[in-house]
Amino acid sequence: MIRPEEAQRPYTVTELANEIRRELRPLTALLVKGEVSGMKQGAGGHYNFTIRDGVSRLDAVLFADDARRVTTLPEDGQVFVFRGRVDFFGKTGRLSFITDQVEFDDVGKLRARLEELKRRLEVEGAFAPTRKRRLPFLPRAVALVTSPTGAVIHDLQETIWERYPNMGIVVYPVQVQGAAAPMSVSRALRRCNEEALAQVIVVARGGGSFEELYAFNTEVVARAILGSALPVVTALGHTSDRTVADMVADVEARTPTEAGSRVVPKKADLISLLRERERRLDRETNQRLLREAEKLQVRKARLVQILPAMVRTRADRLAHAAANLARLSPVQQVARREDALRERARRLVSAGSARLTRSRNALASRRAPDRIERALLERFAVATRGLAHRRERLLALSPDAVLSRGYSITQDAETGAVVRVASDTAVDRKLRIRLAAGRLGARVEQVEP
Repeated sequence: MIRPEEAQRPYTVTELANEIRRELRPLTALLVKGEVSGMKQGAGGHYNFTIRDGVSRLDAVLFADDARRVTTLPEDGQVFVFRGRVDFFGKTGRLSFITDQVEFDDVGKLRARLEELKRRLEVEGAFAPTRKRRLPFLPRAVALVTSPTGAVIHDLQETIWERYPNMGIVVYPVQVQGAAAPMSVSRALRRCNEEALAQVIVVARGGGSFEELYAFNTEVVARAILGSALPVVTALGHTSDRTVADMVADVEARTPTEAGSRVVPKKADLISLLRERERRLDRETNQRLLREAEKLQVRKARLVQILPAMVRTRADRLAHAAANLARLSPVQQVARREDALRERARRLVSAGSARLTRSRNALASRRAPDRIERALLERFAVATRGLAHRRERLLALSPDAVLSRGYSITQDAETGAVVRVASDTAVDRKLRIRLAAGRLGARVEQVEP
């Protein structure tokens, strides 16, 4: 208390401010109930707002360190119970309520807001099963969005590595409770998608009350899960209330252990399955080889039966082709022409001799001049020379005559087709070369079109 004798000396403003602060010091650990108004975030992450009722107003501040610990950040129009102390700031001349804890006063209002959010999301189809994405069968890595301390992250890692010892795990540490938790979780989900180090995300915490889990009932977290390109699994602990995060997630697990079991299979089971499939594949392969071998034996037996008939048929065709070839051979044609010419010459000589005899007899009887006989002999000589000239031309056109001048006939060894130009054959093809005397076997080493 200010003593009368001291009141005679004027206080400085700072002295009075300090005196007021000393007098207010007993007002600590107070509980104040009121409606929030004018909530604003200032420099350094602290919040300034007003607590009011129907008559009075009280300035309040929530410092950044305390804001990270509270269950949820107050919003304008909401009624809360605030714990804190009264302090006077001499620099600003303001009396403020320094808040260090915030508790819901009207959970019913909060639940009503939550139901309104659920209705909007349901209209958008956010809860539809058709929207849910399938988890990858075997991810290369799993992203864990959770608190970096506590039993939850330990249970998740232990479960995942017990099932799949070399599974990759990427931890994105977040706040899972308090005013900053919604933004912390939503930023971590965006990072998971941007970095793409994992193929599935697990969002987890160790359960809690409705107020403690409220961060996972916020729209910002729900939108982050809906906007994720990677499938999301929630594991928010034992609770009777499903959070909005559970409802929009692709898979909902009741515990972190269950979540770990859902995202990765057992490696031992996969190895056993692969071995069983390998054995089944070996059995099926061996059975198929046996069936094919049996088919091959049947075909071999049939081939042995029909081979002689095939050989005879091919031999008959070959003999027929050889006869046709011999009939069409230029040498044979020349020989036939020679025989025909000789026959014609013989007939001509015979006819000429008979005609000459008749002419001689007639001339002898009529005493014709000798010039007729000379004319007939000259005509016969001309015919004989023409026949010899034609024979020489035919022989000159014969393949044997062409070959004798240094040419050759090249045929494909397999098909027998005559190779007329370079493009009729290819490298490594076998050839048969016919010469004037004998034949050669050759292989193509180079083709120059």
